[in-house]
Amino acid sequence: MHDAQRGPSQWKGWTAIAAGALCVSWPLAGLFAGAGGVSAGEGRGARVVQGPLPRDRIMAPLDVADTSWLQALRAAQLKTVDRFEVYHDFRFVDRIAESGITFQHRIVSDSGRTYKAVHYDHGNGVAVADVDGDGLLDIYFTTQVGRNTLWHNLGGGRFEDWTERAGVGIGDKVSVAASFVDIDNDGDPDLYVTTVRGGNVLFENDGTGRFRDISAASGLAHVGHSSGAVFFDYNRDGRLDLFLTNVGKYTTDQIAGDGYRYYVGIPQDAFFLHRFPERAERSMLFRNEGGNRFVDVSAEVGLQHTRWSGDASPVDVNEDGWIDLYVLNMQGDDEYYENVEGKRFVAKGREVFPRTSWGAMGIKVFDFNNDGRLDIFVTDMHSDMSERIGPAREKLKSTMRWDASMVGNGTTSIWGNSFFLKEGPGRFREVSDEIGAETYWPWGPSVGDLNADGYDDVFIASGMNFPFRYGINPVLLNNRGKQFLNAEFILGVEPRHGGVVVPWFTLDKADKVGWQTMFRETNFVGTPRDATVMAARGSRSAVIFDLDGDGDLDIVTNEFNAAPMVLVSNLAERRRIRYLNVKLIGTASNRSGLGAVVRVTAGGHTYTKVHDGKSGYLSQSLYPVYFGLGDARSVDRIDIAWPSGRVQAVPGPITANTTIEVTER
Repeated sequence: MHDAQRGPSQWKGWTAIAAGALCVSWPLAGLFAGAGGVSAGEGRGARVVQGPLPRDRIMAPLDVADTSWLQALRAAQLKTVDRFEVYHDFRFVDRIAESGITFQHRIVSDSGRTYKAVHYDHGNGVAVADVDGDGLLDIYFTTQVGRNTLWHNLGGGRFEDWTERAGVGIGDKVSVAASFVDIDNDGDPDLYVTTVRGGNVLFENDGTGRFRDISAASGLAHVGHSSGAVFFDYNRDGRLDLFLTNVGKYTTDQIAGDGYRYYVGIPQDAFFLHRFPERAERSMLFRNEGGNRFVDVSAEVGLQHTRWSGDASPVDVNEDGWIDLYVLNMQGDDEYYENVEGKRFVAKGREVFPRTSWGAMGIKVFDFNNDGRLDIFVTDMHSDMSERIGPAREKLKSTMRWDASMVGNGTTSIWGNSFFLKEGPGRFREVSDEIGAETYWPWGPSVGDLNADGYDDVFIASGMNFPFRYGINPVLLNNRGKQFLNAEFILGVEPRHGGVVVPWFTLDKADKVGWQTMFRETNFVGTPRDATVMAARGSRSAVIFDLDGDGDLDIVTNEFNAAPMVLVSNLAERRRIRYLNVKLIGTASNRSGLGAVVRVTAGGHTYTKVHDGKSGYLSQSLYPVYFGLGDARSVDRIDIAWPSGRVQAVPGPITANTTIEVTER
């Protein structure tokens, strides 16, 4: 094993050489050398970087705070605006201070001071829903250490902490994903939270924003290395079922934590654990039996999935009216399961998707080019760990090629993001490079029409934090369904407000775990001192919604070991926008209409969206379906294909800039 593949206790490259200075030597042949290593530059072989630092701060890597390359990227991007055919003269500003949100994501030590390359570093979700029926969307953040928090929307971009009132803090578990769903069809959002070996948690909402824990009786309190939770109605009985992704055994039975408890990560690098079948954990399909009871029917329906899957998405690939599943694989081929009339699932991944991303993390289904067909965007994070990727190559696929013994699938993988443009029922064409969908170190895509022109745009939560270089959060503006345009600097998302580094952990001079594992004490000259290790900021998940009620879409992130970003758009101030929100009320279908395909015709154009709740990595939300209408003043018609199989038309004219409720008939 290369040194760069090891945990801090084995790294030979970290060496404190004198008070106020740090020397880093990081071999590039190892796995994580390609993740950014010591430099934001391209790199050609092992390097040693030295530099004076304040006595109380250590940068990891040393040049992590250097933003000269960011400024160069910004300058280059600003020169591209002449190519933009779509509106881009608006900005996002981080309004976290004004929002009242004081949540701070906190990490277990295995993502910091005792760093291990295990899946704790995959972080957490953020989800939104109107928990109390006041018409405003509230925000729920999950974290690894401390309480998850629920923030009640007061209007105008202001929030207050409702965690204690709602009873959804879960302070004694390492949480992962969050899903707001109406499991009992009573018209209010319930909440499901996955955890790492703490037992997953299901909360029932009483309709006022107060929740009670019904996990034990529900059958959903699975204990394992759980990740994403995706609710959809696979058998069309009008009740939402659950597909739960479980990653695999990346922890030991040793328990650690200072003021909290977590299972210590395995000493080996989890990046390779997919090669050990005995560590696999089965993902699970739970059927909703009604009465808040769920039953594991994975074996019954033939859905025996044991790959390292962090997330999944429902999608009707073959357009037969039965919702199928696209399941991601962190290391290897993704899988597509065709739903056969709600009775069984058949794996047809290689038949429909011959090549998929090797290290898939996030997925979103949406209509990229407004042709009425639903396309699939998959982000690949792990391929970016295969080699050193500098800023100049962030929009290119990885050039690393693992051998068959590593990937297990010969040479069929796509080494980066994949974008499957739908050409007909069960037929797709991979076009990621053609449309500019490649990004660096992405987690999950969040999709929404950021400029309200009728074409969906993408925000990608990105970056890996300690001990790697900073990675930007890309914003991909949709250039009328022809390609994506890089716009994060143009729209003010980058560079981040407050800089690119945050305090990561403290090296206590009396703490042997800190000094003796990260630094070779034999090479340390002088007296050890308390020091704060500073590392790159990074996002893990995001949700796009109108948080302040002005009609345009804003972005809220869940960061890793930092406070969230509340990115408020000024689009509505810059120009007159026209939009429509569609709120679905199912009757034969599930109450919230999850799984419905909604088509809005306005101004001679038809816009298609699927109401699946997939709002970002490790996140599922309940919110109205938002349509930007371009210049259209009204909507001519709404067509809905409900998950029950019913088809419904709502004639116009319907005035723009309103929310319309449609009840299934």
